[in-house]
Amino acid sequence: MKPPPFRYLRPATVDEAVEVLAALGDDGKVLAGGQSLVPMLNMRLAAPANLVDINLVAGLAYVVADGSGVRVGAAARHADVERDAAASRQVPLLRRALRSVAHPTIRNRGTTVGSIVHADPAGEMTAVLALLGGTVALASTQGERSVGAEEFFVGPLESCLAEGELAVSAFFPRPPGRAGSAWLELARRHGDYAMCGVGAVVTLDGDSRVVGARAGYISVGPTPVVLDLTDAVHGASVEPDGAGADWEAAGRLAQAGVEPEADIHATAEYRRHLVGVLTARALRAAAADAAGQDAEDAR
Repeated sequence: MKPPPFRYLRPATVDEAVEVLAALGDDGKVLAGGQSLVPMLNMRLAAPANLVDINLVAGLAYVVADGSGVRVGAAARHADVERDAAASRQVPLLRRALRSVAHPTIRNRGTTVGSIVHADPAGEMTAVLALLGGTVALASTQGERSVGAEEFFVGPLESCLAEGELAVSAFFPRPPGRAGSAWLELARRHGDYAMCGVGAVVTLDGDSRVVGARAGYISVGPTPVVLDLTDAVHGASVEPDGAGADWEAAGRLAQAGVEPEADIHATAEYRRHLVGVLTARALRAAAADAAGQDAEDAR
């Protein structure tokens, strides 16, 4: 199918882009990677009167990593973030989750910030941002504001992005302390949207005892779900392979904290079952990561 008619605009600077968006109001739609937007246009699920292409906007295609975390510009591709060694060192969960995003061809074009703004509750980057307590920087003719993930995601395919605003970057904080991470998901076919996906962060003290365990989920709610599961495993001594804690108990606690819905891909009960199984596995792998053992095979 072909998309409905639209006017194509291509600003060169952020200032120009936000001025264009302010003038267009709800008649404008931003085009970055286009891996979600273009199919929606072709299937006539979206019909904006104007497309504002930000791919030539100066200074948006960056990935910057330091001791506080990783900031990703709006024009940076998934592949740019996935391959950035400094970003992986500071926030390993980014690369681990990005490997599950569709296929390499999609990641070569799709943008990380665009995926977040799309606000698909089945999108990996939404859960990673929410789990890490990240923020999105939004620019407009009135200036720039920073919005936390807990406020940014409003509903399925709906964010708090206001009319005339442009998402210019996303920031993924580095987990503090002795923290490890893991990402696991299950899909019918590799590259498909997951029936359930889990990102986990486990924090240990100097004696390798659990002091923090959190998990973020995709495909089990209208927005990314984040659960603090520390109560189930607090104080447990973790071995180098991640054993030593009752991760299954944390999985059961997670099952009680989600309310998945059924669709053509899976029943609600099956999704709840996956939450329990994947949570236990992801937390164990994250604990092994925190303890200093490479848990890559468990992801």
